[in-house]
Amino acid sequence: MELKLARVELDAKPKTITLDKLIAELEKNKDKIFYFDKSNAHKDLVAVVEKFEEMGYSVYFKEIKYGLDEGDYMYQVHIL
Repeated sequence: MELKLARVELDAKPKTITLDKLIAELEKNKDKIFYFDKSNAHKDLVAVVEKFEEMGYSVYFKEIKYGLDEGDYMYQVHIL
C-alpha cells in the first residue's frame, strides 16, 4: 500500500511512502508522528491505523485543519 505524505508547499506534489517504510521508520524510533496528504483515501489511513494496532502500538488518528477553506486539511497519525 502506498500513501502520500503531506505536502511541504501547497503547489508541490506529495511524496509517496509504502507501509513497509512506515514500519521501518517506526522500528528506528518507537514513537513517530506522520502527516499524510488529504488526497489519501480515508479507508486506507484507517487500514494503516488498524495494522499498527494489530502490531501492539497505540495509534492516534485525526484530521488537522490549517486554513479557513474546507479543503485545507491533512491527516495526522501519531504512533506510540
